[in-house]
Parts: sequence; C-alpha cells; structure tokens
Amino acid sequence: MEIGARYQGDGKCSFKVWAPFCEKVGLKIIYPAERIVQGKRDSRGYWTFDEDGIFPNATYFYWLDGTKFRPDPASRYQPESVHGPSQVVDHEYPWRDKEWNGIPLKEMIIYELHTGTFTAEGTFEAVIPRLEGLFDLGITALEIMPVGQFPGRRNWGYDGVYPFAVQNSYGGPRGLKKLVDASHTAGLAVILDVVYNHLGPEGNYFADYGPYFTDKYKTPWGRALNFDGAFSDEVRAFFFENALAWFRDYHLDALRLDAVHAIWDTSAMPFLHELAEKVKEFSHGGRRRYLIAESDLNDVRVIDSHERNGFGIDAQWSDDLHHALHALLTGERDRYYQDFGSIEDLASALSDGFVYSWRYSKYRKRHHGSSSREFPPERFIVSSQNHDQVGNRPFGERLSQLISFEALKLAAGAVILSPCVPLIFMGEEYAEEAPFLYFVSHSDPELIEATRAGRRMEFKAGGENHERKNAGKEIAKRVIVGRKVTSCSPAEGNFSSSSDEPPDPQDPETFFRSQICWQDRAKSRHRVMLNYYRQLIRMRKGIPALRNLSKDCQDVYFDSRLIFVRRWHASSEALCIMNFGENDTALRLSTPGNSRIMEENFSSFGAGVWKKVIDSSDTVWGGPGSSMPDMILQSENGLIRWPEKYQIRHQSFLLYEKREH
Repeated sequence: MEIGARYQGDGKCSFKVWAPFCEKVGLKIIYPAERIVQGKRDSRGYWTFDEDGIFPNATYFYWLDGTKFRPDPASRYQPESVHGPSQVVDHEYPWRDKEWNGIPLKEMIIYELHTGTFTAEGTFEAVIPRLEGLFDLGITALEIMPVGQFPGRRNWGYDGVYPFAVQNSYGGPRGLKKLVDASHTAGLAVILDVVYNHLGPEGNYFADYGPYFTDKYKTPWGRALNFDGAFSDEVRAFFFENALAWFRDYHLDALRLDAVHAIWDTSAMPFLHELAEKVKEFSHGGRRRYLIAESDLNDVRVIDSHERNGFGIDAQWSDDLHHALHALLTGERDRYYQDFGSIEDLASALSDGFVYSWRYSKYRKRHHGSSSREFPPERFIVSSQNHDQVGNRPFGERLSQLISFEALKLAAGAVILSPCVPLIFMGEEYAEEAPFLYFVSHSDPELIEATRAGRRMEFKAGGENHERKNAGKEIAKRVIVGRKVTSCSPAEGNFSSSSDEPPDPQDPETFFRSQICWQDRAKSRHRVMLNYYRQLIRMRKGIPALRNLSKDCQDVYFDSRLIFVRRWHASSEALCIMNFGENDTALRLSTPGNSRIMEENFSSFGAGVWKKVIDSSDTVWGGPGSSMPDMILQSENGLIRWPEKYQIRHQSFLLYEKREH
C-alpha cells in the first residue's frame, strides 16, 4: 500500500505512516466528526489504519506518542497550509488524455513557468487559457516550478515541506489535474520541478516522525536528507513513491530534479540510480516518463547508463551554454562568469555540450567537469534565461534589461536553433521586462527576520560563491537589490525602491513586481520578438537538418567574433551565422583572416545555392536592415562566392538553408 492516506471508495480509506521510534501512533479524524483510533505497527516502523466512514475531504492529524498532533508527511493536500490538518483526496478524475502518448525528449521545446506569477490569479486554472498561445508559439512542453505545499501563498516553491501535497493557493490537486489534462488535450507535455535534496524550514515536522535527516552532510538550504545511513531504506522509499505518485495520480510526463549535486549518497546503489530504475519500471509497456536533473557538477555520470555505472537520468540542465552566452553578450565577469567570455567557450558548448570537461576553473580554483562529447544533444537542456539565472541576480533582471534588442534576438537564435533541447523562461519570448525576484510569505516572525537579514548579509558580502549557486531560492541565503519596474498588479505593502537595499522578500509587492505582463505580447517590439521566437521555432521543427539532434551531423567554426554552425541530415543542410562583435563584419575571400573559416572548412560542401531563411537584423524583426544577400552560390570545389560588399551585422543571427539548384 502506498504511504499516506489512500481513498478506496465507498467510505473506506487506508492510512500508512512511518514512525519507527514512536511507542504509539494514533489517527485523529477532525472532519466530519472527531475521533481517535490507534494504529498497528509492523517490523519496519510503519503504522497502518483501515477505516470506514472516511470520505474525500475528511481531515486528520497523526497523534505521536500521545503528545504531538502532526500533519501527514505524505499528505496529499493541506487546505489550511503547512501547520493545519491533512485532507483525504480521491484521485479519481475524468481524464480526457487516454490517447496521449507524450512528447519525445528530442522534440521538446520547454517553457518554464512559475504558477503564482504567470497570471494575475496565480492558479493552475488561470494558466489554461494561455495554453493556446503557447502551442501557437511552438512550445511542446510546460515546466512548472515546484508545487509541493509551502508556507503561505508566495514562494518560489523550493521551501516546500509536503512533497505530495499540491499547493492550496494554486488550486490544489484538482486544479493541477485540470491543467495537466488541458495541456495534454492541447498537445503539450507537462514537466514538474521536484525537490529531493532538502525540505523547507516552516511546517517541517519530519524529524518528529523518524530519521529523515542526517548530520553527515550539509546543504546550503537545510538539513541533508538521509539517503545512505541507518533507516535510509524508508526515506528513499518515501521519495520513490513521491515520484511515481506524480506520474500515476497526475499523469505528468517528466520530473525535473532540483540540484541533484546536493543529494548526498555514498551507497553502492545511489538514490538517483534507483529512482531512475523505478521510473523506468513504471513506464514499461506504456507511455515513456522522463527524469531531468539539475546539476552544476558537469558530471556525465548523471546521464550515463546504468551499465556504465551512471545514474541513468534521461537528461540534465546544462548551464555552460547559458554562462558562455551570457558572458559574451553582457560582458559580466563576476562569480562563475569569470570562467567564461570567449567565443571559443560558446562554440564548445554548441559542439560538445559541456565547456568545462576537466578543465581548470578560476572560479572554483580547481579542475571541473567531464567530457560530454559522446552524449547526444537531446540529453542537455539549454537556455539563455531560467528562474535560477534571472532570479539569483542581485536585481532579478531579465536579459531584456541587460542587453540590446539585437543581442536578445542573437541569444534566442543561439538557443532555439542549438542542437540541444531549448528552454524558454516565461515572458522571455516577448522580451518581458518585469524582474523575477525572491519572495516568501512565512508566518514565523523569527524566520521572516532571518530571511531578511540573510539577504542583506549576502548582498553586502558581494554575491554568491559556487557552493551556494542555488541559494537564491532558499531562505536567508540570497539578496536582491530593488529597482522600480511598473507592475501589472496593484501594489500592496510598503515597498522600497531604494537601490542600496534589497526588497523585502516578505512584502507582497516583491511578489507582484515579479508577475509577467502577458498583455505586452501585443505591443510594439514585444510583438516583434514574439513573432521572431515563433519563426525560430518553426524553423527548428520544419527544417530536417535542425530537427535532427546529432553531434555527428554538425560542424562548428569560429573566430574572434563569429560562429558558424553547419548542420545536416540526409539532403537537408543548414548554416547558422552568429556575429557577437560590436561592429559589422565583412567576409572577404581574397584576404586572410576570418575568410579562412569559409575556405578551409566549407570546402567539403557540394555545389548549390544557400538561401537566406532568417536574418535578425531585418527590419521586419525590428533591426537596422539586413546587408546580407538572399542567396549565396557555392561551386563544385566548395568555394562560396561571397560578394565583398555584403556584411554581417553586429550582434546578428542568420540562417541559410542549402538548395541543390
């Protein structure tokens, strides 16, 4: 029987909780009528209850040793937030997705969103009317930031303390099912971000039940979970069941595992390895479910096969492409960006995946990473923006506030038409300008003040060190400096826009400033950017050479300013040209220099005509006007006839498609 409360119909409900050190455990039914019953304990410390007259919406606590009333660690719903009673949930639902077969990983174009700030209502159901717009854009998968119950109404989700319980302020279990069902009906897969490296501080009663935590290890955000010590079998089983419950009860397509580098486990069968096996077994004979890891280790063991002693995770976020692109476009060299900034770094990310593959890192003061060259590009998720890279900045700025409109289009082309799986952070597709800030709504006054003080302290400390990369999403670990941006939502609270003080994470206005302005999609340059993203995605899907994700069918060339990426599949060939320079660049075949890229590396091309498909500098995309020809001829010996009068605009992205005639 699964842990937690499982409604079986006809007023019958079974309960199961692990509390190995308790002498007695009672079940206190609160609604509809109070009563307490005693449970039965098995040899492994599980207490079970089989009750009649229990229907959905019944609420309950566990009574531990006759002294403490506590919510269920495996609660499926917390209608009164983290300190209130748990509620029985009936998972029967009139699903319409019986014919849904999922989206293959290599066909995913992921859209990451935060439920609370994606709409003014901040609910799952409010997302549904926007699905059509995302599908029209070309998105194939939603990625939802964590929804496990957290304190209050405002949180990134990484402070959750009930991994099974769907956040009440978002719409609870039924609201999430409606969103997943509507997404599948609209042709979109759904990925959920889950946190298996720690639990939040407020409402965390796990230690009252048993040894869920260990003192052997530390995480930046709280006590490490016990995945390899005494009693760890039951702790692991708890999180295995959690993963399978998302697939079984909510029909999700994939889970994104937050910060797996902070999951400490030295056992012969690591937690991640066993989790991947469990998910594979669950998927056997049916729809494929995926696991996607976030790791800052650049360690291919995360995605390597079990046969080669890897963890067997399907894919992972790859930060190197983001860092290389961001450093090139912004010129920033602080924190981990000091390890990036050359055109060669971005070329390596596009051709191999990892830039740091056991290479010395100035930031870490040591060698870092392993080679990802032999792994297919579909195993890597890449982005120019995501919740971490935007939200963990001092000001929470998006790229639209840091670089020019031309550079934004260049970044989009580099990511969307990369050979990896692209991820778009909500609002990015129309150059959203609202920041994404860190916000909480704790109820404990001491915790609130600790969070405020921690953020001020880190701000004064001058940024994050590597080991705390993700601390921006956890309490008392991160600082954001306030900067006034008009919000789409009415202001609440007393918000200070002073540039020398971080915004108060507890202040509702910090949350409201992070809500995206969806209606801006129809306005001026935002509409241009939206159409540009739509066109890039159409080309990724429609041109076979770009649809084929293969490192073996790709060549990447670069010089001090330019990157050329040639990709092919069968008779389809495509050529991406990116100019990261501050000036327009001419390619003169009669002179040395960057022309050699074309002469030396393109000599293997057959004769034909290269037809221009898109140029980000075209006026239709809000640019200064293209200065590149619509067609480029290539002779039998591979020589490209490139008229000298043409120039590649600075900070521009071009795509040419090969035609035989």
